[in-house]
Amino acid sequence: MTLDSVVFIEQYPKVDLHGYDRETARVAIEDFIKENKKLKNEIFVIVHGIGSGILKETTRNVLLKNKNVLEFKTYYYNNGCTIVKILV
Repeated sequence: MTLDSVVFIEQYPKVDLHGYDRETARVAIEDFIKENKKLKNEIFVIVHGIGSGILKETTRNVLLKNKNVLEFKTYYYNNGCTIVKILV
């Protein structure tokens, strides 16, 4: 499955980073990736919000550095969410 075919994100696991600082968000994202890998969830959603863009930037940086992340993209219908596909 490609991320381009994902339309309804309600069925996927999600983590909400609203109210987190950069470091807390980084740890939460890394833990969420590990947990979803264990559970064999290939696709999940990170809700970072729009705001000033700090959490979106942090999300992007963490995902770029993680070897388990195959691809990710901003959700088409809500740019406050990022859809992630990992290696399971």
